[in-house]
Amino acid sequence: MNASQSMKPETAAKKLGILLDATPEEFREGTITRDEVTKLQADPPEWLETLRREGPHPRTVVASKLGISNSGLARGGVTEPLTSAEIKSLLEAPPAWLVQERATQAAVRAEKIRVAERDKERAARWAAEGRTSGGGGAGSGV
Repeated sequence: MNASQSMKPETAAKKLGILLDATPEEFREGTITRDEVTKLQADPPEWLETLRREGPHPRTVVASKLGISNSGLARGGVTEPLTSAEIKSLLEAPPAWLVQERATQAAVRAEKIRVAERDKERAARWAAEGRTSGGGGAGSGV
């Protein structure tokens, strides 16, 4: 089978990290193959470069650029796509909700790192003791 899989424009836009409504009409109509998406990623046309640079950006990109979660955007009342200029403005003079959400996100990342370190230490300790992390403890029915 030589035919490349196709996808809806919504899916292609998500893969490219762009807002579908801001794409050219020919992109929004019909289907796009995986090969076409790969080509767009490797050699983006001017419209795609401009859209990635200036926006408007989808929620996931806005959240990432602001250093917060999608939920944090919602809590901050951001419901519409933002341009790069609007994101820059928020970062230069962050409102209280953004400061709080960035602190929350930093705490979440720190906790993930702490848990990963703890699990790594446990695995190393168990390996040194010749145990496995596969269970076998009380109540395992073994």
